[in-house]
Amino acid sequence: MPQMVPLLAQANSAETFLTKLIDGLALGSIYAILALGLVIIFKSTQVLSFAHGAVAALGAYLAAYFVTVINWPGRYFESLPVTLSFIISGFVAVAFAALVGMLIERIFIRPMIGQPLFSIAMITIGIDIVVRTFVGDLLGQGGNLSVGSPWGILSISKFGEIVVPHVFIAAIVTVVVVVGVLILFFRTRMGVAMRATAFDQEAAMAQGISAGRIFALAWALGAVLAAIGGIFASISPRGFGVTGGTAFFALRAFPAIIIGGLDSIAGAVVGGFTIGIAEIMLGHYLAGASGTLGLGFTGLIPYLLMMGFLLIRPYGLFGTEEIRRV
Repeated sequence: MPQMVPLLAQANSAETFLTKLIDGLALGSIYAILALGLVIIFKSTQVLSFAHGAVAALGAYLAAYFVTVINWPGRYFESLPVTLSFIISGFVAVAFAALVGMLIERIFIRPMIGQPLFSIAMITIGIDIVVRTFVGDLLGQGGNLSVGSPWGILSISKFGEIVVPHVFIAAIVTVVVVVGVLILFFRTRMGVAMRATAFDQEAAMAQGISAGRIFALAWALGAVLAAIGGIFASISPRGFGVTGGTAFFALRAFPAIIIGGLDSIAGAVVGGFTIGIAEIMLGHYLAGASGTLGLGFTGLIPYLLMMGFLLIRPYGLFGTEEIRRV
């Protein structure tokens, strides 16, 4: 107990609190983006993709490859600003990730339609292992590839005494843009078709909607969001490039969809921000208890929250409850 006395006393200034809050919002933004990809796939296909982390790592690797290895498009347009070059490379990387998502759906998932969901889940685990091994081989012996820092590692924004890296602001803005784009997308003809398929697949097919096309689109969108999340997770100071741990970091978005609800877009965002803020805040204010809790206790926070929510609200904050007669 004596160890617990100074815990809440440390870093109790308003500036520190706001700094950690922004840090938590930035981390929550990454979790929310990754969780949105998982939810879109699950809503459309009823498949929980355990390959999400591996696809995120692959997308981050592709972005790093274009930015730091071949310097594309910077080598062809020397006057192009670094930030713009990075964004273009990122778009190319997520386009490749979308193609990977579509290939996964077409080769491995679509032939399993109508089969037990457990079998499909096991296939996604196999895909995860294969893709992670492939990314590990690409990374080589060093096991690390820098994504670069488009805003500069020392480029910061100051609000009074609060210091915020530009990448944190970019992550928060990105999740707002992603949510806005998804809202607009679900109002389009294809978006309505995806919502109809998610609600009742047989009824949607009876209306002439191609379930196969919807499944491919869902996996492509999921892969795009996974790649975006993987890229942000690899940029300093949040990450230290693409490593073997990038895929495992992305899997920490699973607690977000459990907290928010497996089939809820809004829940993915709320769940992502919840675990992001909790992880940063508790990790900071309980740092003095690391001797008791363990040095890696911050990595357990999302899963402890997930287990707590499962005990209280098994379907999450916004998930659809299923009533089964026994």
